[in-house]
Amino acid sequence: MSEFIGLFMFPALLVLIAIGIPIAFSMFIVALLFGLMRFGDAAMSLFVTKTIDVSSNYVLGAIPLFIFMGAILQGSGVADRLFQAIYMWTRRLPGSLALAAMLMCTVFGAVTGIAGAVETLVGLLALPPMLKHGYDKSLISGTICAGGSLGTAIPPSITVIVLAPIANVSVGDLFAGIMLPGLLMAGLFTAYILIVSWLRPDFAPATPLEGEQPSFLEKIKVTFVALVPTVALIVTVLGTILAGVATPTEAAACGAFGALVLSALNRKLSFGMVVGALYQTLSITAMIMLIVLAGNIFAAVFYASGGMTEVKTILTDYDIAGWQAIAFVMVLAFLGGFMLDLISIVLILIPIAMPLVVSYGVNEVWFCVLFLIVLQTSYLSPPMAPSIFYLRAIAPTDLRLADMYRGVVPFIVLQVVTFLIVFIFPEVALWLPRMFYGN
Repeated sequence: MSEFIGLFMFPALLVLIAIGIPIAFSMFIVALLFGLMRFGDAAMSLFVTKTIDVSSNYVLGAIPLFIFMGAILQGSGVADRLFQAIYMWTRRLPGSLALAAMLMCTVFGAVTGIAGAVETLVGLLALPPMLKHGYDKSLISGTICAGGSLGTAIPPSITVIVLAPIANVSVGDLFAGIMLPGLLMAGLFTAYILIVSWLRPDFAPATPLEGEQPSFLEKIKVTFVALVPTVALIVTVLGTILAGVATPTEAAACGAFGALVLSALNRKLSFGMVVGALYQTLSITAMIMLIVLAGNIFAAVFYASGGMTEVKTILTDYDIAGWQAIAFVMVLAFLGGFMLDLISIVLILIPIAMPLVVSYGVNEVWFCVLFLIVLQTSYLSPPMAPSIFYLRAIAPTDLRLADMYRGVVPFIVLQVVTFLIVFIFPEVALWLPRMFYGN
């Protein structure tokens, strides 16, 4: 029995989470108790080894750099100018403000890599004008929540950077793999907003055109100043990764430097702003790295205690294999999204799932892309949708939870459609990795 003691780590973890202990400390406590029970004092050497492994992991060094890049761009006024530039082009279309918000989420999803940061930033910019012009509250809620969730599916997603080394997949491969599904999802979201706003004008009343309208050349100039530098920064960062010219950490460093340059060109760079961005980077990075360390230690104790062997035994006893086992992992990931943050789900499930994926001959990049889409769907799904809690924190009181729950449903359906497309047509996820890396 003692050789399979690791199997009981998950019920113990759920109990600690249920009584309110933060996920990172819950994993630390469970790993420590079960490690001592199974290996005695020798467990401490495992803890030290994993701490060294995480702290010296070169890929994880990209996390604070990408967070810093996003924080600088948020604090420099780039986001506000970018929103105005995008809205200038969408204002004659049905649902113009909602379309601008979704496109803004897509662009800034490729800047910050953090879903909550994208949702908060765009929500603060887009909520007031949409409420002012009488947009349907469910459409407002669904647009902000779904758009914010794109930070998970569009590179440089922090979740991808954490997932890749655990899944033993190249970060570049996974960035390339998730790019087309992420853009496909953003396209479906945008099309839905356009169609529903056209069919139901009362959902998105037309905004009056006030004052003298800019000419086409003036629009080009404003767009060039606001949009082109940001997009160029994104293309440079992701392009160097996909082309194999730079590692994710090197590209993130270039991105952070580029954000400082853009901020200086906008005359917004100041000591106070940089200090604020550094503080934000430190707090978010500390939280993420603590969870990553706890998850690595938890997984190491689970493996060493025979947990993976027992999982395979159970699957064999119940004749669960191949796609049944993969589907079971996906269901666990979806349900886990109701009570755990996305990185914690990755750290708990991926070490169990990947040996099964490899043994069943499933393409690892394809599986990881499907896994990320499921995580993003759980992030948006009631009743415990984290995206709704982010929106609740910045929304006025007259924007009710019922509006938010109703608003996210069509976008959840579109996420399921994206999952099915990637599942049925694997090349959607595998074409870019093969083109760039021949995998």
